Amino acid sequence: MLCLMRYQDWTFRQAESRLAEPSRLARSFAFALWARRHDAVSLFAAARRGPVARGLGETVRRLRRGKTQVRVSCAIDGTGVSPHAVRTYFLRRSEQQNGGKKCFRHYWQWLIVVDGKQQILLHNQRGKDLVDPRALPGLGDAAARLAPLRLVLAEAEFDSEANPLPIRQRWRAQSIIPAQPRRGVPQGTLRGQMYRNFPAETVRTTAKVETVFSVVKRKLSARAPGRRLVRQVRQALLLGLTYNLYRLSIAPLGEDVNRAT
Repeated sequence: MLCLMRYQDWTFRQAESRLAEPSRLARSFAFALWARRHDAVSLFAAARRGPVARGLGETVRRLRRGKTQVRVSCAIDGTGVSPHAVRTYFLRRSEQQNGGKKCFRHYWQWLIVVDGKQQILLHNQRGKDLVDPRALPGLGDAAARLAPLRLVLAEAEFDSEANPLPIRQRWRAQSIIPAQPRRGVPQGTLRGQMYRNFPAETVRTTAKVETVFSVVKRKLSARAPGRRLVRQVRQALLLGLTYNLYRLSIAPLGEDVNRAT
């Protein structure tokens, strides 16, 4: 029901009212509503303690059924999601009434790791307002627990001399991270090799992660609302789980997602 709420882009109150309406959707959940009394308060409590990470791992296992030993090429990137459910029109009016001063925080970073071939989420988490290069090893460790890595692609925001080392030593994978132009010619060994022999053709596959962002924001939601940061993070994690369930419904029993689409 929580994933349905994220799929329909409902708030907790909207989910309670929609499921109480006399519709086919409400009738399909009638027994669950009667047995567990899923009102807005209980949905909120379930979102706080639900095993979202375990559910995400289960969807990855089902989508990769028969391909558990196949090493994947993953892409890592971040996008902005809204931390509230306030409409854009209300935000603009509030800014006009306050002399152009922003009254709400418009977004925070949502970091994801995507399997470039199947376009499924291997891991997602909250990032800082600006992409932190130190977040890459943790993202890769979480993704490597679900699928063996062959290639790790990342944007220039993750450019750091310390990042290629865990990719090549821990996961025995190749790393492709472009150097930031404003830093000049890299002085480190690995970054210098990447700067001199940059594989531009391979980096084009990072567009797959932008495709995932587009699908999530068009099909599901571009918001992770909540009054506290911990609630917003849980909403974002539910958004990633809902996306994988959406891909699982497109390609049942591990069928190739791109071909099914």
